Amino acid sequence: MKNLCLIGHGMMGIWHAEALREYPGVCLHTVVGRESAPTAAFAAQYGFRHATTSLREAVNQPEIDAVIIAGPSETHAAMAMEVIKAGKALLVEIPLGMTLAAAEAVVGAAEQAGVMLAVSHPMRFRPERRALLARVQSGEETPRHVHGRFFIHRLVNIGATGIKRHWIDNILWHHTTHLLDFGLWLLGGGDPAAAEARIRRIQSFMPGLDPNTGIPMEVCVLIETHDDQSILATGSYYARERIYDTLAVTNRDSYRLDELTATLTTGAGTAPATTEHENAWLIAQDFIAALNEGRAPLVTGRSVLPVMRVLEHVQSEWDARHGARTIPGRPLGQLAQPLS
Repeated sequence: MKNLCLIGHGMMGIWHAEALREYPGVCLHTVVGRESAPTAAFAAQYGFRHATTSLREAVNQPEIDAVIIAGPSETHAAMAMEVIKAGKALLVEIPLGMTLAAAEAVVGAAEQAGVMLAVSHPMRFRPERRALLARVQSGEETPRHVHGRFFIHRLVNIGATGIKRHWIDNILWHHTTHLLDFGLWLLGGGDPAAAEARIRRIQSFMPGLDPNTGIPMEVCVLIETHDDQSILATGSYYARERIYDTLAVTNRDSYRLDELTATLTTGAGTAPATTEHENAWLIAQDFIAALNEGRAPLVTGRSVLPVMRVLEHVQSEWDARHGARTIPGRPLGQLAQPLS
C-alpha cells in the first residue's frame, strides 16, 4: 500500500484524487492546501485521512511514499525541492518550473537523491497520440508539421474551477509547454531531445505586458528542424472563442485532436477520442504503477528539459526586447513561496 500526499486541490488536484481514490494499492493519506476549512472539506469529500496547510510537515511524515504536486505553477519547483529533500517519489504538474534553471535544478536534485520524478505532460498519455507515435517509431509515418493552439478568454484571474486565483497564469511557461512538448515528442519519435538536436531555428513573438493582468497575453512560436519539419504553437488569453487542439500532419494523413470536444479528425472523418478528464486519470495511475513496478514513469523529469530549453530561448528573446523578465506579475527571483 502506497501512502499518497496531494499538494493542491484545484482542478488537477480533483482529477488526481478521482483517479486514485479507488486505485488498487493506494491510500489517500494527506492533502495540503492554503486554507484549513476548504482543505478539510476536500479531504472529507475524497477520502483523505488528513488535511493540513503545512507542506513541510506533510511530506516529511515517515509513512508518506509518494507526493503529487498540483499547486500554482510558480510554486512547482520550490515544492518539488521540498519533496526531494524528504526523499519521496513525486509527480509534478506541468510546468516543472517557470525557468530553465529551476527545472534543471529539480531534475538534478532528484537524480542525485535517487528519487523518482514524474511530470504531468498529458498530451503524451493520450491513447490516440500514442498510437500515432507507434506508427512514427515503426517508420510507417513521418511527421511533417505539428500545430498546437490554445485560445481562451482570461482577462480576469479565474481558473477552471470558477474560483478567483491568488496567482496569475502564464501563456508561455504553462499552456505553450503542452503544445511545444507534444511537437518535440512526436518529431523525435518519443524522444524530445532527438528533435531538439535537429532544431535549425526558433522564431517567436509575445507582446508587452497587459496593463490589467501584468503578463504577455499572446504567444506565437515557430520551430524549424534540419529535416524541414516544423512545430507551431499559437495562443491568446484575449480570445472569445475557446480553442485547445493539436494538428499533426504526416506524410500519410493529418490528425486534429480537439481537447475540448474530445474528437479526432483525420482524412477518414471525425471520431470520438479520450476526454481530458479521462486522460488525466492515466497520469496519476502511471505514476503509482511505475512506483510499484520499480520502473521509470512515462514522462520523466529529464525528458521535459528539451521543451524547457526552447521556452527559455523564447523568454530570453522577450527579455531582450522588453528589458526585464517578468513571471506572472513578479520579477524573476521573487516567486510565490511554497506552503510552509
